[in-house]
Amino acid sequence: MVKVWVCFIITCCYLFGSASSNAEGDALNALRVALNDPNGVLQSWDPTLVNPCTWFHVTCNSDNSVTRVDLGNANLTGQLVPALGQLPNLQYLELYSNIISGPIPFELGNLTNLVSLDLYLNKLTGPIPDTLGKLQKLRFLRLNNNTLSGEIPRSLTAIITLQVLDLSYNHLSGSVPVNGSFSLFTPISYKGNPNLKMPPTPTPPPIQTPSGSSSGANSATGAIAGGVAAGAALLFAAPAISLAWWRRRKPQDHFFDVPAEEDPEVHLGQLKRFSLRELQVASDNFSHKNILGRGGFGKVYKGRLADGSLVAVKRLKEERTQGAGELQFQTEVEMISMAVHRNLLRLRGFCMTPTERLLVYPYMANGSVASCLRDRPESQPPLNWEIRQRIALGAARGLAYLHDHCDPKIIHRDVKAANILLDEEYEAVVGDFGLAKLMDYKDTHVTTAVRGTIGHIAPEYLSTGKSSEKTDVFGYGVMLLELITGQRAFDLARLANDDDVMLLDWVKGLLKEKKLETLVDADLQGNYVEPEVEQLIQVALLCTQSSPTERPKMSEVVRMLEGDGLAERWEEWQKEEMFRQDFTHIPPGSDWPVDSTSNLRPDELSGPR
Repeated sequence: MVKVWVCFIITCCYLFGSASSNAEGDALNALRVALNDPNGVLQSWDPTLVNPCTWFHVTCNSDNSVTRVDLGNANLTGQLVPALGQLPNLQYLELYSNIISGPIPFELGNLTNLVSLDLYLNKLTGPIPDTLGKLQKLRFLRLNNNTLSGEIPRSLTAIITLQVLDLSYNHLSGSVPVNGSFSLFTPISYKGNPNLKMPPTPTPPPIQTPSGSSSGANSATGAIAGGVAAGAALLFAAPAISLAWWRRRKPQDHFFDVPAEEDPEVHLGQLKRFSLRELQVASDNFSHKNILGRGGFGKVYKGRLADGSLVAVKRLKEERTQGAGELQFQTEVEMISMAVHRNLLRLRGFCMTPTERLLVYPYMANGSVASCLRDRPESQPPLNWEIRQRIALGAARGLAYLHDHCDPKIIHRDVKAANILLDEEYEAVVGDFGLAKLMDYKDTHVTTAVRGTIGHIAPEYLSTGKSSEKTDVFGYGVMLLELITGQRAFDLARLANDDDVMLLDWVKGLLKEKKLETLVDADLQGNYVEPEVEQLIQVALLCTQSSPTERPKMSEVVRMLEGDGLAERWEEWQKEEMFRQDFTHIPPGSDWPVDSTSNLRPDELSGPR
């Protein structure tokens, strides 16, 4: 009887509770079968499991529906399958930097929630499906560095949400469509398509002047008719004439094009040079009421451009701009703009005058992680645990892109919760990257000026002034602890309770006393999954090890957060820590090995910055 009930329950769960997951699992399994996987990245894709949300490289929402498939740089061969169109809630499809061949399935046009389609650096052939024009939420479309042929579908011009369109280095032909909005406002690249033709600039037809006249009733009738026709023509022509006049008077935007052949991983963006007057008007002459924040590089103002879009304008401090040549500043700005990733704050433009240097970014509606954790109004709910996990993964992906996909690589040097911003959907966006190098005009690739924030600075960076990717890893680890605890990385207020002012030391002390519940942000009110908190703490401790060589790379952190390799890495670290304790005759204190990050006193951490 028990067996009958068990079978009944399993059948009900299968038929009713996981119907959509099963269909999505079948779709992803069809992709698995169609791909050759020499590195075994798809080993966890078990077709006997109803729910694909347990598979590596697959992300789901709270309803167990697939929202992201991330298989970039996996050395996959084979072909895409039409079944991919059966993932109704998919937002990110990332299959870049593989060796996938064959056509792009027309069924991808069914993915109406798709935000990003990244198929670049493969061997895809055939046309670009015109069905992609149905993807009205699409922001990133990158099909560059394939062997696609045929014309660019005119349907793409109907996607008004596009932010990046890269079709470079294919075999496309015909004329570039110009109707619609993307040709005017979207960063586009179609280099490396020798048979692709830019349409000629249209020439307005000559204005016909009336010639000849006749007398009598016919003439009068003709004059009236002519007057009516002329009036109607003027009525319909007036908007076109006004638009032409406005475009003629409007200052031309300046764009900086980056040669894609130098680094196919870097995607072209649109970088506008704003006038100082535009930004003064947008920010109400840099009014104090529009200040969004202050930092080591200057103040950030909220602004509204003439087209109605909201921006954040970073006005660099005057002392930061002295001695900076215009060409050098422009070159560094271009380098920052080349880093295009959904988890990086996109540089929209800049302004450069003899006395001013300003950077223009999209406005982030939900502010920074730090403000959401510690400065939110009472009417705003706290960040829930699911969002905090998503922030941890998004920030890791953004930093990994800076380290591994930018040439030259970009070291942030000030990773903290205040520099992780949140868009409308609470997606993590890493901000302020590249600014340290931008301001160090006299430095080489290694700087001796320590930049950063107390509590986030890696010990080796503080002692030597030399930064590396592992410096960012340390700061990221402390940021994870901010996410978990809701507390500041350095807080003198903790002295009132005889606690450590450094967040890392405070966390380690509580772990040694096995007070995990005391660690977690009280704003969560116990609504978190304890094993997930423990895993995030493990990642944080691995990232904040004293020796930079022992810290993981950010790409490894991404994999650990996705569920791949954390247990092994943590077990290995525990064994090494136990060996160190035995070697130094220090008895092990708990299941959470604790090593001191440094012996520096807090006042010594506030050295030259």
